[in-house]
Amino acid sequence: MTAQFRPDNLGLCTTALALATFMQVLDTTIANVSLPTIAGNLGVSTDQSTWVITAFAVSNAIALPLTGWLTRRFGEVRLFVAATLLFTIASFLCGIAFSMGSLVGFRALQGFVAGPMYPITQALLISIYPPNKRSQALALLATVTVVAPIAGPILGGWITDNYSWPWIFFINVPIGIFSSFTVWRLMRHKPATLEKPRMDYVGLITLVIGVGALQLVLDKGNEEDWFNSDFIVATAIISAIALTIFLIWELTEKEPIVNLKLFRHRNFSAGTLTLMLAYGGFFSIGLLVPQWLQTQLHYTAVWSGLASAPIGLLPVLLTPFVGKYAAKFDMRMLASTAFLIMGLSSFYRSGFNADIDFARIAWVQLFQGLGIAFFFMPVLTILLSDLEGHEIAAGSGLATFLRTLGGSFSASFTTYLWSHRAVIHHAHLTEAISPYSPSTQAAVQQLGQGDAQRAAALLDRMITQQAYQISFNEICHGLGYLFLCLILVLWLAKAPFHKAAKPQAETAGAH
Repeated sequence: MTAQFRPDNLGLCTTALALATFMQVLDTTIANVSLPTIAGNLGVSTDQSTWVITAFAVSNAIALPLTGWLTRRFGEVRLFVAATLLFTIASFLCGIAFSMGSLVGFRALQGFVAGPMYPITQALLISIYPPNKRSQALALLATVTVVAPIAGPILGGWITDNYSWPWIFFINVPIGIFSSFTVWRLMRHKPATLEKPRMDYVGLITLVIGVGALQLVLDKGNEEDWFNSDFIVATAIISAIALTIFLIWELTEKEPIVNLKLFRHRNFSAGTLTLMLAYGGFFSIGLLVPQWLQTQLHYTAVWSGLASAPIGLLPVLLTPFVGKYAAKFDMRMLASTAFLIMGLSSFYRSGFNADIDFARIAWVQLFQGLGIAFFFMPVLTILLSDLEGHEIAAGSGLATFLRTLGGSFSASFTTYLWSHRAVIHHAHLTEAISPYSPSTQAAVQQLGQGDAQRAAALLDRMITQQAYQISFNEICHGLGYLFLCLILVLWLAKAPFHKAAKPQAETAGAH
């Protein structure tokens, strides 16, 4: 029996792995606030600049499910180092992009090579920590998953305002070089049993077409007015056909490129479904709150970021304690506590109004952060708990893919629902106002100070703000019920959630 591999410096190795993951997750959001500046500098419209985000998301979604196959072919350490170096090179190329077309192409490359980085980091951390310490490693990754998307827009805005937009990509270069060099130096001797799995071309082609088309539908749906657009209808049909063929093929193929049979594991199924839906709810709040602050309460981008940022404070502070003591508790109880807190914070937001002050917004974000601190690590532990050693990289990649897809669905659906419900509420509120009502006439007189046109514009603006506020409150109310329902889903998982250590040969990626 081969002893479990330990790097010479566990702390330094963990830091390098975490930094690479932070860099990768950060880049999913860091460019968002810089799009207007990028568009202006490269001479394109703001709508065209959104492809900087879409290209990364589509490529990343395609690459994530391939993690298992790539791990079997190249090994975890080599795949991590190669992906991190390529990500670093792609980041540099994004920074020196000479046109929008070149930037989109480099972002697509960056998104694709970023795909395996998070799941491989997860698998490597699990493999180098003993079973009683793995909770701490997963808690660290959980913190990265929460903090990086929040830090992205704030850091991106600050860099763009004070330096120039290429530096949002250049900052990855030293981090990537450090992480890849450190992990290779400390882990290059980690045992690995490699295979030469047959390439499942049918699975690969249908995956690329299906996931790529689906991501396009989600990213461009609101902009194209969803199924009123021929482009969205055609793309949705292509995605549905390709994904149907993909599912049937992968379930019957002897050597599938994505191992869907992982869902035979009860804890993996329950944990992955919980992760996908809960992350969708978390992502929805992370998207909706800053938009609401900026469009309805007229916060600047910086102040919006500061009001949202407290959600990441408690996860950072509590991570060492959660990782150290979580193993003493039932993971379902910890995650249930998280969903209860997240649900309560959502219900509290559903009572917000346009006069809400900064302190209350920040306080609720801080309170939800307490739930986030107990969310990711227990759910990750549960979904990985009944996988075999050689299945961890593939399972982590598949779970991360579905988590990412849940975020994409959530982003599109939340944006659509907020606008759609606001239009409905605007119509209802307008119906309740009669131009012949003495109270309406008095309000118009007071608002316009004798100018009827100005009064009408101000009144419409007030109705619009109120309509969006009601829509915001409705979504938060629905999210509260979602988080509470996830407690029931989570308890479909079955203890125990901690396995004894396995021989390294089994955990290195071999069948």
